[in-house]
Amino acid sequence: MLSQNNQVYPVIWSQDAVWLIDQTRLPNEYSLVEIHRSDDMAQAIKTMIVRGAPAIGVAAAYGMYLGAREIKTSDKDKFLAQLEEVAALLRSTRPTAVNLFWAIARMLRTAYESIGSVEDIKQILLKTALEINAEDLQTCQAIGKHGLAALPNISKLRLLTHCNAGALATAGYGTALGVVRSAWSAGRLTRLYADETRPRLQGAKLTAWECVQEGIPVTVITDGMAAHCMQQKMIDAVVVGADRIAANGDTANKIGTYSLAIVAKAHNIPFFVAAPVSTIDFQIATGEEIPIEERDPVEIYQVGDTILTPEGAEFYNPAFDVTPAELITAIITEHGAFAPNQLHAQLHQKQMV
Repeated sequence: MLSQNNQVYPVIWSQDAVWLIDQTRLPNEYSLVEIHRSDDMAQAIKTMIVRGAPAIGVAAAYGMYLGAREIKTSDKDKFLAQLEEVAALLRSTRPTAVNLFWAIARMLRTAYESIGSVEDIKQILLKTALEINAEDLQTCQAIGKHGLAALPNISKLRLLTHCNAGALATAGYGTALGVVRSAWSAGRLTRLYADETRPRLQGAKLTAWECVQEGIPVTVITDGMAAHCMQQKMIDAVVVGADRIAANGDTANKIGTYSLAIVAKAHNIPFFVAAPVSTIDFQIATGEEIPIEERDPVEIYQVGDTILTPEGAEFYNPAFDVTPAELITAIITEHGAFAPNQLHAQLHQKQMV
């Protein structure tokens, strides 16, 4: 949804339903999808109508409420057992995005800990989903503030980002693009360069669309042009989002992020990851333990109705790669910017609050 100032809110609760911006139709068509059932929410997450780790978490929280609303029993034990089935369905949609699992776990914990009738619990679950939505928006604004302070001390910055970690990927404002927005509002941004981000082109379709809505100068480049742009001294810093961060700071993000970090390191350009604390998975030690989603190869060999490759070719389509912590300058969270090796000491307790 767009506000009067063209700010984007991709997931909202209104008129007893969840409304999603259909991101698969952007930028050529702006349309909304109305969701009333948990099955439909699971499908929307799986097919990337809603995407981006924080936005997936918000959508999953609402999906848990929708599933709870569908359960027709007043017996609390039976209700909780069926709610676990809803949780399992939603967990199965996108295995890499840890915010999905975090939001589902919070909703389940709320259900188990709530006192009262099943109907009371359902209303508490809706309240919790609304809180998760509002908290994510506040979190992104805080990330933007801390990110602005962490950027190089240059009056007119030229930033590069990969994929879409903007308002469309969150409850609004964005993580990496939240940092960009903060720099733009402060008068410190000259231009954003957006990798097109093969194979689904989230940078070209979504990041560029968001920037155009708000008048932020944006130049779309192909993924393979980033090294050249750095060599030509066109980039002052790289800011990307994250779908899961291991305890040591290894970060999973959209495929192509790892190579971007290597190139940034080679050109002595700072490389920042912007993400909420909920994206950090302190249960896994390193990025080697992060599950990597593999998607349908049609994303590679076909664009619209056009087949790009010869019959007989084979395909490999991992949706994410893992950037080692040593390539990351800092991880920007709602509590500040930290070196990857500081995450556990500085943020583990905050995540548990």
